[in-house]
Amino acid sequence: MQVTESLCAEMMREFTIVISAKELEAELTDQLAKLAQQVTLPGFRPGKVPHVLLRQRYGEVLLDDIVKNSVIKSSQRTIEEHKLRLAHQPNIEIISYEKNSDLKYKLLVELMPQIKDIDFSEIEVERLIALPNDGEINDTINRMAESQRESVPIKKSRLSKLGDVIVIDFDGKINGESFEGCIGKDYYIKLGSNKFIPGFEEQLMNTRANESNKLITVCLPLDYPDSALAGKEARFNVTIKEIRELKPIEINNSFAQIFGMDSLNSLKKAIGEKIKSECLVATRNHLKFQLLDVLSKEISFIAPSQMVKKEYDKIVSQAFQYSSKKDGFLALPEEKKNKNHKYDHSAIKIVKNYRLSEQDEINYQSIAERRVRLGLLLSEIGRQNNIQVTDEEVSRSISEQASRFLSQDHVIFDSYRKNKAVIGQVRALLLEDKVIDFVMKSAKVKDNNVSVDELFCALDANKQGLKPMSKQEESQEK
Repeated sequence: MQVTESLCAEMMREFTIVISAKELEAELTDQLAKLAQQVTLPGFRPGKVPHVLLRQRYGEVLLDDIVKNSVIKSSQRTIEEHKLRLAHQPNIEIISYEKNSDLKYKLLVELMPQIKDIDFSEIEVERLIALPNDGEINDTINRMAESQRESVPIKKSRLSKLGDVIVIDFDGKINGESFEGCIGKDYYIKLGSNKFIPGFEEQLMNTRANESNKLITVCLPLDYPDSALAGKEARFNVTIKEIRELKPIEINNSFAQIFGMDSLNSLKKAIGEKIKSECLVATRNHLKFQLLDVLSKEISFIAPSQMVKKEYDKIVSQAFQYSSKKDGFLALPEEKKNKNHKYDHSAIKIVKNYRLSEQDEINYQSIAERRVRLGLLLSEIGRQNNIQVTDEEVSRSISEQASRFLSQDHVIFDSYRKNKAVIGQVRALLLEDKVIDFVMKSAKVKDNNVSVDELFCALDANKQGLKPMSKQEESQEK
């Protein structure tokens, strides 16, 4: 075997490997000799089949396997001898091979980056601690009560007001043409709920039942699901069919029984425990986001391009799936590298109404690089400190997730357990949590008592810093 290094870059290595025809022939002869001891053909005693006949019958198949195995073994040997840590599976390209000739191929590998050590004792983070008080528990109960209120027709004719439920028919148009979701019949809308197009509910104030041909003009928001319609003026012809008002509801033991509790005190206690549990999770997540943010500023290595591309495509795919536009779809580009072995995302094709803005591309690329770098850093910390996740821990986590599906938990558990991708994701998340706990033991953590609202606002701020700007936010920035 002859190995020649043809590329030696910071993150890439390329080798040209030649396996001589003599080596391949020697392996084939050895394989045929072993086969001769096993094969039985009519007219020949066991072990006496001529090698010429064996070569004619089995030589081509054996040689194909020998070539494949030779490529695998020689590439593994090259990687081991050069002590390379790969970021992903190597790329192998056969340059030339014909029967009775040398096998020549290229081995291209992308390397794991060199990750510098970080002094965890220098890391400073704040742990926000929140416990629910009576006011927060009562606010939750009031919101629950509001969701249980029934609406009834108003007894005396009057103008609609904030808090009323209006039953309407509507027919909307843009430049005289209908668009998806522009028609509704017997549609219930609560004034002040802000669940419809901005500006629509306000124009239903001070209207009367049986009022027809009410013209409502709104501007579709910049983040409207159909980006082709975003920002355009829409006109709705509205018929107010009925005005309803919400019945008052008493918050007492009977109210608690709606939620399966025997008394109001029991409901308050259960809500308090639920909020407390949610706060513990929020505290953990806020601390985690802080730590990851600090770590991300401590690392500056180049993330492997293949890993970034894979993460980028996943982010784009998720962004598309969460889009409420049903008839649009996104065609991702085929893998395309330039001479610097960087992946070009510019080939993303815009199809129908789903559009990926230039700012989205920049944001998604940045997020992908950050995720990959942090993932590699956490993995390296785990490797250096022998932090591992056991199969038992993976099974326990999968079982906990499956238990949420109640009667289907056994089916879900078996499905997850047999899915290698799911197992890999669960193992990665468990390792991430273990590594974060390990780092936290050395970091300087300052506890700070806050309200429940302050905790969740801080957590939302953390999340906002990790997600791309919406089109509306992008516009406001400009």
